[in-house]
Amino acid sequence: MRGRGSGSLPFKWIVVLCIASFFLGMLCTNRMWIVPETTDLILVSQERRTSGQKFQIISEPCEMTYNSNNMGAKNTLGEISKTHQATRTLDSTMSLSNTEIDRVQGVQAVAFNSSPDSDISIGRSVEGREKAFAVIGINTAFSSRKRRDSIRQTWMPQGEKLKKMEQEKGIVVRFVIGHSATPGGILDRAIEAENSQHHDFLRLEHVEGYHELSAKTKIYFVTAVSIWDANFYIKVDDDVHVNLAALTMVLSRHRSKPLVYIGCMKSGPVLAQRGVRYHEPEYWKFGEEGNKYFRHATGQLYVLSNGLANYIFKNQEMLHKYANEDVSLGAWFIGLDVEHIDDRRMCCGTPPDCEWKAQAGNPCVASFDWACSGICKSAERIWYVHERCGEGESAVWNATF
Repeated sequence: MRGRGSGSLPFKWIVVLCIASFFLGMLCTNRMWIVPETTDLILVSQERRTSGQKFQIISEPCEMTYNSNNMGAKNTLGEISKTHQATRTLDSTMSLSNTEIDRVQGVQAVAFNSSPDSDISIGRSVEGREKAFAVIGINTAFSSRKRRDSIRQTWMPQGEKLKKMEQEKGIVVRFVIGHSATPGGILDRAIEAENSQHHDFLRLEHVEGYHELSAKTKIYFVTAVSIWDANFYIKVDDDVHVNLAALTMVLSRHRSKPLVYIGCMKSGPVLAQRGVRYHEPEYWKFGEEGNKYFRHATGQLYVLSNGLANYIFKNQEMLHKYANEDVSLGAWFIGLDVEHIDDRRMCCGTPPDCEWKAQAGNPCVASFDWACSGICKSAERIWYVHERCGEGESAVWNATF
């Protein structure tokens, strides 16, 4: 028994070996479990390093440039960015400018390419507008019904004759009026009823008023240009007698000129005193007290060529209005290369003045009384002026221009 027991390990060593085996097993087990996680971490780390190397390779030229040029490169990049932004802005501006240039060139083509031998093609549409030789706007007021009727019965054709004159001669005649301070009121309804009968009004987006004549004049030309593409645009008061054939013959002589301003040129005093007729509130702009205005056409009748009317149309928002409409019109052309034509046939006196000239074979374009700035009591007396100074109903139909 003793011999068999001598070959076995003592009990305490067995216990020690068991504990050592347990810890060894735990150690080995933990190591085998950790290895896959460590491997994954290593792979992720390698991927990150590889990705970092890729990013570094891609960005390396910029990094190298930045490092070599330091802050100079930063400023260069900033300037490049500003240059690109400025280029885009310039492209946009040039695009808008080209559009505006095309529009202006289109207006200039109409304004400057007219000649005495050119075919104006009456009634043919140009840019959506009706073609005409002359557009005559008769400035009138709500209270001037009798004046309008007297004009219809003397120098202005009516009904079918008015349409025929537009179609065959290219002469458009309209009474020009805006709206009352109460839109749709009795005054506006009266004009609408009158227009439904005669069809000879041009209504403006304008509130009527004596002290608003400068604004009304500008709006008239703007409106006329938007509707008709004419060689000439005329404004005349409703207390003036006009010979249409004589007017068209005068205009035909200046048809080839792009920028003409025709009328009876004057240079009256600048009235600084308050309360007087034609008082100029901005008198101080014209120099010392007692000075005179620059040359401008008297307001009873004046003519603008296509180019000048289009100039008003294009620059309407920036044109300053003085108290007197004829002064305002003359002021708008200061600084432009405009030919002022002083034609005294546009400001003849009433008989005997216009009568003598008619008998001499030189009929007046317009006749009125200077004392009244129109024909005195025109609703009654325009008949007399027409009989003495009128050119005859057939004159405008026989006129060639």
